[in-house]
Amino acid sequence: MTLTRRRTTAAGAAALAPVLALALSACGGSGNDTAGETRTVMTAHGEVQVPADPERVVVLDTAELDSAITLGVKPVGSTRSDVASGFLKYLPEEKVEGIENVGNIAAPNLERIAALKPDLILGSDIRDKDRYDELSKIAPTVFTESTGAPWKENFLIHANALNRQEEAEKVIDAYEVKTAEVTEALGGRKEARKLTVSVVRFVEGADTRVYGRQNYIGSILADIGVSRPAIADKAPDGFSVDVSPEKVDQGDADVVFYTSYGDPAKSGEDKAVGGALWKSMEAVENGRAHRVDDETWIQGIGYTAADTILDEMKELLTRDSGGSEG
Repeated sequence: MTLTRRRTTAAGAAALAPVLALALSACGGSGNDTAGETRTVMTAHGEVQVPADPERVVVLDTAELDSAITLGVKPVGSTRSDVASGFLKYLPEEKVEGIENVGNIAAPNLERIAALKPDLILGSDIRDKDRYDELSKIAPTVFTESTGAPWKENFLIHANALNRQEEAEKVIDAYEVKTAEVTEALGGRKEARKLTVSVVRFVEGADTRVYGRQNYIGSILADIGVSRPAIADKAPDGFSVDVSPEKVDQGDADVVFYTSYGDPAKSGEDKAVGGALWKSMEAVENGRAHRVDDETWIQGIGYTAADTILDEMKELLTRDSGGSEG
């Protein structure tokens, strides 16, 4: 199992070598004497010149915030998924204390960003493509194409932009070790494949989502080697299948992790988990339906979130049956 994982890691590293190579081609300087120097970063908008060591970073999404915090960088400003509720709760309070709010995700306040005088902005086309030119006039702007499924590749781009490549390597190595530990706890790759795991998300104002493979949480499940229910392969874009409350049982599996985005009373969660259809699901009957934190499991999209997720997966996937958590 270890050899297979190492080969996979090596293959992934080879595929991402061009991204890392850009970091090694950074211009001059030693120690902290890097004022005025720049480095080249490949982005969704081509090559961008960024400061050798950015000091005033603004991030425009949860993935970029997770990357910065993971790499030991406290941004001066960040958007939030919900301004009223603050930053995602899985992030240590001391790590986000003092970060200025610059608006909601996909609706950043450009005046607030400019007032912070950033020397680097991190974001993505899927959130802010229409604002890229305006943001680039404020500071060098590094965008990835998307978020979610390509989170590992995006992390390397973030690390390159922040000049934290060595730290990134350590983070990735630690993740590989932890995923291997979870797989081993399940009895190894062969036994892990026998276990089907589903992720169901109740969404306020929308249908319930049963997650496919092409997303953040799907990639983590793939890394620990578990199988997915048949519905996971029916998502037209690989991301998710939306189901009505009358079809929530399509998300059944050996184990079901479920969350709510928004108020559980308004997302449909309360009604669903109290209904006969939910209670008849195999995972629920066997005490293997577990409510998990939406901010960490779905919204975080980074290695700091993944560290907590893997700890919880190890505990919940190996726990003896004994009552659904709700």
